[in-house]
Amino acid sequence: MISSIEELLKKVKEYNPDAVDTVKKAYDVADSFHAGQMRQSGDPYITHPLNVAYTLAELHADQDTLCAGLLHDTLEDTKYTKEGIEADFNKDVAKLVDGVTKISKLNFTKEEQNSFNTRKIILSVENDVRIIIIKLADRLHNMRTLGSKPSKFKQKENAMETLDIFVPFAYYLGSYKIKNELEDISLQYINPDKYKEIEELRMKIQNDPNTKECLRDMTDTIGGLLDFQGYNHRIEPMTKNIYGIYRRLEEGHKISDIHDLIALKVILEHISQCYLTLGLIHSQYKQLNDKFKDYIYNPKTNMYRSIHTTVRGKHGKLVQAQIRTFGMEEVDTYGLPAYWETTKGKARELMQEEISEKFQFIKSLRQIDKMFSDNEEFVRHVKEELFNKMIYAFTPKGDAIELPKGSTPIDFAYAVHTDIGNNMVGAEVNEEEVPINYTLQNNDRVHILTGDLSDEKRAELMKYAHTTRAKRKMKSLIKE
Repeated sequence: MISSIEELLKKVKEYNPDAVDTVKKAYDVADSFHAGQMRQSGDPYITHPLNVAYTLAELHADQDTLCAGLLHDTLEDTKYTKEGIEADFNKDVAKLVDGVTKISKLNFTKEEQNSFNTRKIILSVENDVRIIIIKLADRLHNMRTLGSKPSKFKQKENAMETLDIFVPFAYYLGSYKIKNELEDISLQYINPDKYKEIEELRMKIQNDPNTKECLRDMTDTIGGLLDFQGYNHRIEPMTKNIYGIYRRLEEGHKISDIHDLIALKVILEHISQCYLTLGLIHSQYKQLNDKFKDYIYNPKTNMYRSIHTTVRGKHGKLVQAQIRTFGMEEVDTYGLPAYWETTKGKARELMQEEISEKFQFIKSLRQIDKMFSDNEEFVRHVKEELFNKMIYAFTPKGDAIELPKGSTPIDFAYAVHTDIGNNMVGAEVNEEEVPINYTLQNNDRVHILTGDLSDEKRAELMKYAHTTRAKRKMKSLIKE
């Protein structure tokens, strides 16, 4: 965390020196309006927007987003107005700050107000994804300083909200760096004893001489093979984040069974080198066949691309090798915000285009928005369907379809195309016919059978639909 505007300006100057003067102006305005306000930690309030802007600068955010990060609490907590922001800066900055601002002046109960604001933030991704990115930076600094809240209940409440809303958004945007930190801090407040236990266990694994020797051997061996091939490369060891270990243990796994507990990132220049490197690794280390994933050929729906293979290294240690290009590494770490660095000048338009056209969760979000006018119902369904554990099932052509856990072939059919759902009569999963109420599992290959059904039979199928999209489409079909 930082404490001075000079640190922020130095970071901005590294990648966008033209923005320095305007960012300094935004800081001065925010500092003036927040003058005299203090955080619960006792720090001047300006330290919060300053750190939010610094996180955005680490993502190489554009000038308008940096200014909005500095001004993001002025509409809610000061007398500064949207019109004032527009006059002092521009319409874009004013819209971003307005998008981040909570509504607190309407005649709502606390629960209604929370649901209204949550819905506003969730749906803002459709208008400008930068609003969500600012909110993630805002939540990250609030979580980093959560210990200053005197109420243990409030600490847990904020941590639960972070896991329910902000962690899923960080995942959907592909921002794994932010997601992992938010998860770990949240667990620290929700279950401090378990956090400490796993933190100590993780440290013990990292410092274990056998682990160190295994990773050193693999780094030297793989590095030597890549040097011989003349490949420019970087190899980095990793350990799974604390919350990730916690989740696996809660699911009933033993620590020795977590195949991606320790990992090596192998980063190269070209995709062809990734596949050749995979062969080199398999020539030296025994692989676990059921732990191979090719996310380069079949990217995750949040743009994550990498080859994953788990092998046995020295002392029988399981090590996951993650093989990707330098370009993929940028996106795999920061997600959609990486566009600020990789597509200079066109990032805002390209980010919005990507999220509107290619991100499957946006389509589901639109359906839930249409179906539920009540804010509490909307938020509940978003949490259940989009922010809960997801699975990936595949079409016969190999296209990945993202669905909430508990989905059936009917949900899959409507996720692929309305016409396929409307004409579905059965399904084959992994080349075997399954009942309509079959619960899809991760990596299932699904073939939807189509034909004619009576209206009565079609109405009967609806009770097996799990997603809002499938239910809505079936109701519409039955009405017609």
